[in-house]
Amino acid sequence: MHGRQEWQSLVLAVQFLTRLPMPDVGYSEEAQARSMGYYPLVGLGIGACGALVLAGVAWALPGSVAVLLSIAATLLLTGALHEDGLADCADGLGGGATCDRALEIMRDSRVGSYGVLALGMTLAIKASALATLTLPTACALLIAGQSLSRMAAVTVISRHSYARATGAKFAPPRLAPGAFRLALGTAALVTLGLLLAIGPGAALAGLAAGTLAATAITRRYLRQLGGFTGDCLGATQQLAETGLYLGALAWLA
Repeated sequence: MHGRQEWQSLVLAVQFLTRLPMPDVGYSEEAQARSMGYYPLVGLGIGACGALVLAGVAWALPGSVAVLLSIAATLLLTGALHEDGLADCADGLGGGATCDRALEIMRDSRVGSYGVLALGMTLAIKASALATLTLPTACALLIAGQSLSRMAAVTVISRHSYARATGAKFAPPRLAPGAFRLALGTAALVTLGLLLAIGPGAALAGLAAGTLAATAITRRYLRQLGGFTGDCLGATQQLAETGLYLGALAWLA
């Protein structure tokens, strides 16, 4: 029974974070709460797919083109889930003078100027950073970045409360007992692999920068909203990933 529950949770994590067709395993709040423990593992798979595209295309095309195509592959794989969250979060925090107004803007499906600028600049910075690095280093960072940045989002869920508009009814995400430990264990193994792949100096610099970026955006939306939303988690993931690339690049440059 335990193995079946874990399989259900893993499938739900893949279904939520990607657009891959998966078997119908049913849904329950308990399984969804457990599934968050698998987010870094699913991120690892997403990063591996992006790295495969990057390494494969780089044999025939310039590195900058290979990087763009690898990012495009991850966007197709995930349905731009976190990128959409980043854009909505930027619109809400940038255009909302009050908490309620910011949450209202985030629920709007339209993307405003703040969202366009935040998304465009983030994608451009990630692509430029990866294109500047050697192919093995870029592949290693792409794999680790997709995993560890999702650990950053899980950490926010575990430590902070969900932002609620006055009078609105939300079902806040919650972590099942043991889910955080599972996610942390995966992140620890990924971190070890990154240390071995690109060296301790670059890896630690990347981790420090990624943590700093995730902490900065988290403090911003906690101060303005009093909690987090799904869009905020997307922004956390994107900035943690970007910070990891920039920190490693700063060390290696």
